[in-house]
Amino acid sequence: MVGVCLFAASMQGQQAPTAAGPTADSFRGSVPSGTASAGTLNLTLDDAIQRGMRNNLGVILNATQASGARGQKLSQLQALLPSVDMNVRENMMQVDLAAEGFRIQGFPAVIGPFGYSDLRASLTWSLLNVASLRNYLATKHNFAAANLSTQDARDLVMLTVGNAYLLALADETRVASVQAQVATAKISLDQAVANHEAGTAPKLDELRARVDYQSLEQQLIVARNSLEKDKLALARTIGLPLEQKFTLADKAPFASLDHIDQATAIQEAEEHRKDLAALGEQTQAAQQQRKAATAERLPTIEADADYGDIGVNPRHSHGTGDASGTLSVPLFRELGLRGDAQAAQAQLETRQAQLSDKKAQVEADVRDALLDIESAAKMVEVAQSSVSLANEALSEAQQRYANGVSDNLAVSQAEQAVAQANDQYVTSLYRHNVAKLSLARALGAGEDYRNYLGGK
Repeated sequence: MVGVCLFAASMQGQQAPTAAGPTADSFRGSVPSGTASAGTLNLTLDDAIQRGMRNNLGVILNATQASGARGQKLSQLQALLPSVDMNVRENMMQVDLAAEGFRIQGFPAVIGPFGYSDLRASLTWSLLNVASLRNYLATKHNFAAANLSTQDARDLVMLTVGNAYLLALADETRVASVQAQVATAKISLDQAVANHEAGTAPKLDELRARVDYQSLEQQLIVARNSLEKDKLALARTIGLPLEQKFTLADKAPFASLDHIDQATAIQEAEEHRKDLAALGEQTQAAQQQRKAATAERLPTIEADADYGDIGVNPRHSHGTGDASGTLSVPLFRELGLRGDAQAAQAQLETRQAQLSDKKAQVEADVRDALLDIESAAKMVEVAQSSVSLANEALSEAQQRYANGVSDNLAVSQAEQAVAQANDQYVTSLYRHNVAKLSLARALGAGEDYRNYLGGK
């Protein structure tokens, strides 16, 4: 549950998607690739992230959106270029003059059949259309924004996969810790049983030790189940077949991060965050669309021309052509023009507000990550000390019980303290490593996550 909460907090800075675009949940899914092998895969963090870069659903959806934006740019560019079409026409006609109302004495009532062939190329070109030019510039900015969003998706994949990998590692550590506690509880139980059978300890000591032992066994079952479920979630994130068995090759030891100047980090984030740059491009696109709405009031000039060869057959034909120019000036379209302008202005103001908010969000992401790193590092240090003290207290309680100085209540309490201290250490170490990944994402430096995770 801790992992889900941390991940949700780290994804708050993601740009709001369109209806068909990726969402935060998209980055938890993937398109499975390959087939499961019979052996056990040794999965490193680098391998997992590279698989995520190829198969994660968020990356794939961003790539398709970029492809769609490129198509829109090309379509809008065509509106600025001449359009040339080729037509081949073969006509066969027979005319009933009487049916048309022509009755001429001595003239045939039916003419034909007769026909002609027409091979013709036609050209249409908007020589002056400022609105189309502005719309094309808008699609260029939208295409640039889509490409930047695709790059930003790689940082989000790094964070998502890294979070899933570290969560599974934390589960492994927790399982190992509970297993050690079960082994210790078994020793205490055997000791209590032996003392009770020897008549040196009451039945209560044996019952207390047995309850502690079974409680830890239950915790071990829960920990193993969480590990398997989180490994499935990791496989879903990176497109690994769910039936593929794998082990986590990397470990996550504690590595403190050098002090990072907050102001410098915020400036770096503003320069390198791709989602911020993408929203800037979208804002420029909205500005061009607003100008396009204004340009709808301007006159447009369109040229039309055709040239072809026409005749009864190719041997008896002659070239013909036609050319015209049209000047169009909008007159009685005031309501439509005002409506387009107001809609474009509203879109522009929306993008400007989102851009302002995104800048604040980028700064907040950096500040949050730095605060999380600092607090988590302190938590790790305290947890390490707590584990050491709890183990020392457990050893002391076991010795006192073995020497008959006290009952095993102190042993039971010490075992619970060790379990709690170990769990706090695992949680704080996980929080610290995820906070470092979040800082890499906040700075737009997802490709260099190793420098942060290993203690830059």
